[in-house]
Amino acid sequence: MAEPKVKYDRQLRIWGEQGQAALEKASICLLNCGPTGSETLKNLVLGGVGSITVVDGSKVEVGDLGNNFMVDEASVGQSKAKCVCAFLQELNDAVKAKFIEEHPKELIETNPSFFSQFTLVIATQLVEDSMVKLDRICREANVILLFARSYGLMGLVRISVKEHTVIESKPDHFLDDLRLNNPWPELRRFAETIDLNTADAVVHKHTPYIIILVKLAEEWANTHGGNLPSTREEKRQLKDLIKSKMITADEENYKEAVEASYKLFSPQGTGPNLQKIIDDSCTEVDSSSSDFWVMVAALKEFIANEGGGETPLEGSIPDMTSSTELYINLQKTYQAKAEADFLVMEQKVRNLLKKIGRDPASISKANIKSFCKNARKLAVCRYRLIEDEFNSPVQPELQKYLTDEDYGTAVGLYILLRAADRFAANYNKFPGQFDGEMDEDISRLKTTAVGLLNDLGCNGSALSEDLINELCRYGASELHAVAAFVGGVASQEVIKLITRQFIPMSGTFIFNGIDHKSQLLLL
Repeated sequence: MAEPKVKYDRQLRIWGEQGQAALEKASICLLNCGPTGSETLKNLVLGGVGSITVVDGSKVEVGDLGNNFMVDEASVGQSKAKCVCAFLQELNDAVKAKFIEEHPKELIETNPSFFSQFTLVIATQLVEDSMVKLDRICREANVILLFARSYGLMGLVRISVKEHTVIESKPDHFLDDLRLNNPWPELRRFAETIDLNTADAVVHKHTPYIIILVKLAEEWANTHGGNLPSTREEKRQLKDLIKSKMITADEENYKEAVEASYKLFSPQGTGPNLQKIIDDSCTEVDSSSSDFWVMVAALKEFIANEGGGETPLEGSIPDMTSSTELYINLQKTYQAKAEADFLVMEQKVRNLLKKIGRDPASISKANIKSFCKNARKLAVCRYRLIEDEFNSPVQPELQKYLTDEDYGTAVGLYILLRAADRFAANYNKFPGQFDGEMDEDISRLKTTAVGLLNDLGCNGSALSEDLINELCRYGASELHAVAAFVGGVASQEVIKLITRQFIPMSGTFIFNGIDHKSQLLLL
């Protein structure tokens, strides 16, 4: 067997060893192993999750051969769970795989405690009634739940968990934490030791832009009543001030200073997202609080006191034109401040743990360090119970989607999929599932959908006839191309949830294969 470090080399670059360790500890349950479930699980088995349990009570039919790579001709008539499980096991022998030949719907009804053993449950192709029951079971057992469904040319993915907190949210664009407009005493003192008006051309050309900006921001503030530029005109004047300090036209460090001058105007203190987390009632910690909220409570104290309104410094600086000596000294100045902030935070965390009666060492140094480094990028995701979304979706949002041209198809498909489940509950089959009953099914589905809209308080909202016909045309089929896409999206979300890195999607994700569009409905 390949050494895991080599085996998972590519993905370790994305989520690191901590992320991989979380995956290798996770146990995942898949309900229904049709194409959508098989495709989702395939990606996770290749990624190296700890263990999988496949639950499916059906047998492999000839029709399954056309849309599922995890079964072959020899499988026809055999247990689908068993065949898919064997194929998946072949992809990665490090994963523990087992199967249970039972229909998920019956398992949900008769053995709810079964689900509490898993880290995460992936429920595919469930109808509304089973979704609601399973969601309640998983919430109570504190198990993460992810719904995925392919239906003809449409797909749906929805996460359900009371609360999911993320420290390493890894946003694409985020301003470096340089404190150019709010330098701490050591950075200010360091800047004071450097003369921008030096006659030495080599030194002038190798002064890092951080120092140039700190000094010129101060110079500007001294002549403008202590304020930094706020209008566009003032910002332009500051850039001119930077340019005026250049001795020759080829000074890269001054060009960098002009380009990075926008970093001077990043607002001081905490951004609105972080403020919302700090103001959350969960910061009133007790013995049942999660590590995340204990650290946020410590952060709240830090910002109010030692931080002077700022989070702990991250401590890294970007590359820039500079003499080696100056760059290293600057780097040390940032690292020393970050280390000092971390030590204050660590003490606060230990004190809080003691206060709520937990072992003061129960949160590791590494976790506190990572928290300090990512303090500005924390994320908290909370998901409504699917039952609440189904029974009382957010009225203004639903109305907006129904009348918005851009969202019309996505919300139409969402409503019609739910109508198809009601249809199935009434008629014991999905609309368009059997030949020769198409016209009757179309009018029945339309009536069902209108009834559903009325129940949701959207009387008089019309759905497009084309979409209704289209949904009947699907006959509840699972197309491999759609299932592979939905499975890809679902497995990506599972990885975010298990590694606690990146921000999982909010709301209900609708894939519309007719127009190749993906949209999130926040209901």
